[in-house]
Amino acid sequence: MTPTLLFYILIAILTINFIIDKVLDVLNEKHFDDKIPEKLADVYDAEEYKKSQAYKKTNAQFSNITSLFSFVLTLVFFFADGFKLVDDFARSYSNNSIIIALIFFGVIMLGSDILTTPFSYYKTFVIEEKFGFNKSTKKTFWLDKLKGWLITIIIGGSVLAIIIWFYEQTGKNFWIYVWILMGVFSIFINLFYTKLIVPLFNKQTPLEDGELKFAIEKYAKKVGFKINNIFVIDGSKRSTKANAYFSGFGSQKRITLFDTLINDLETQEIVAVLAHEVGHYQKKHIIFNLITSLLLTGFTLFILSLFINSPLLSEALGVTIPSFHIGLIAFGILYTPISKITEIIMNFISRKFEYQADNFAKETFDAVPLINSLKKLSKNSLSNLTPHKLYEFVYYSHPTLLKRIENLEK
Repeated sequence: MTPTLLFYILIAILTINFIIDKVLDVLNEKHFDDKIPEKLADVYDAEEYKKSQAYKKTNAQFSNITSLFSFVLTLVFFFADGFKLVDDFARSYSNNSIIIALIFFGVIMLGSDILTTPFSYYKTFVIEEKFGFNKSTKKTFWLDKLKGWLITIIIGGSVLAIIIWFYEQTGKNFWIYVWILMGVFSIFINLFYTKLIVPLFNKQTPLEDGELKFAIEKYAKKVGFKINNIFVIDGSKRSTKANAYFSGFGSQKRITLFDTLINDLETQEIVAVLAHEVGHYQKKHIIFNLITSLLLTGFTLFILSLFINSPLLSEALGVTIPSFHIGLIAFGILYTPISKITEIIMNFISRKFEYQADNFAKETFDAVPLINSLKKLSKNSLSNLTPHKLYEFVYYSHPTLLKRIENLEK
């Protein structure tokens, strides 16, 4: 295979992936005006449904513009030998492969972020503001951006440097050491993300004594679930949308409730949501996802080790000096079809897990408050109640509201 042929294969993969995404988007958009299913008739009144339709359409139009911009920009970058230009720039500052890679990815990520930040700003302060979701200030927006850059530089840069060092020290066996590194890192993040990263962006406070805490503790005791860490996070600092999540395991496990969730739902409904989250833990879904993620990472790294030594990857992107960082870019694109398939499979498994967690909540608590909470959360986020089936199959990690309610009513 010649570098030119591989170059056009990369372009073809990017193009086909973009077309598939757009076809699915169009199919989904055609269902925005569907009649609400009878079981969901009480989610929206006529005026609220019009608002949800307007929100979906506005987001779809915005997504079409941003994705087309990103795709065209990517093609221009490819055909203008952008990777060679950035690589030459990085090499003008150092001969060290690690420093070259850090500068290379730093320039690309910074350039990409500068170009996409106006879209992110518009999304937050125009679209989300228009539909009553945004609570973020401009100061918070820019501070979040700055903190995100710092985390990427410190954590991302460190991980990249270690990976390249392993590659240079161990050759094609580097994937084993990197796999171990990623495994340790994943477990560490799972255990301490809420203690180390979340506080950089949000304030977390222990749930105060009262009706809600008593109800949660009563349920936890009933199902034999030991939980000492229940926190409330100031989600209303950025958005009116509500959420709750379970993190960590062992002595580090904790439940985090958004303050917006507490404001939107009744006590029994919140407990029902938490019963669902406890169901994920009791059914070992968190452990399964962690192990599966590690296995997929190992598989990807092994495949990478088979190709990364080939100078063809670098030459296809117009770079004459073979390097790990250029090969990584080319490999990432070549791996896209496999990545897409694994994403679809994991979403399928995730939807099965959601049913299992719902069933756990139904069996150990009550289906009615969970149904009510799901309806309220859908209403308050103006979610799409009638997605296209194929779009749902490819992208949805959770079953639709209708399917979840039908399952809970069995």
